Amino acid sequence: MTFLVCVVSLGVDKSWKRFMQMLIVIWIALVILKKLVFIPHLNLMMLLLMFAFFWGTFSSICRQILFSGSVDSNKVVGSIALFLLLGLQWALAYLLILAFSPSAFGGIEQVPWGQNFSQMVYFSFVTLTTLGYGDISPDKPFAQVVVYLEAIAGVFYMAIVVASLVSAGLAQKVSEQDR
Repeated sequence: MTFLVCVVSLGVDKSWKRFMQMLIVIWIALVILKKLVFIPHLNLMMLLLMFAFFWGTFSSICRQILFSGSVDSNKVVGSIALFLLLGLQWALAYLLILAFSPSAFGGIEQVPWGQNFSQMVYFSFVTLTTLGYGDISPDKPFAQVVVYLEAIAGVFYMAIVVASLVSAGLAQKVSEQDR
């Protein structure tokens, strides 16, 4: 359902929308296939498909927020959606790391990704906001690199996107006052 809402609500070009619709059709086919037969790496394929879909949604929202029109409530809501999608993307990246290296994170059980999804989303947002409780921690060097890249991305998001929206809004008000 989330996939469908994303595709319908985003004003994107037709080829991009077709690509996103194709991802949804593949997702539905994989869900049905998962119910009918056992395929060893089907969960991994579904995880990669989710990553691709949310990356496409993130890119589309990013273009609409940062490179179009004046600042209004839609841009503010879009920047919130962008931040949430950023956290989800990192969570999916962590789940992919866990799929290939089950001991990459301490404090996480070695279970299928669907059972760790909420914990990795939690960890992602704790990292993105640089809160860092420490109940889940990266144990392998590659996981550590990805985690600190997320922390940097979170700080840059606040510094760049929020500052850009604020400065564009102020410039818009000054422009309106000069008329």
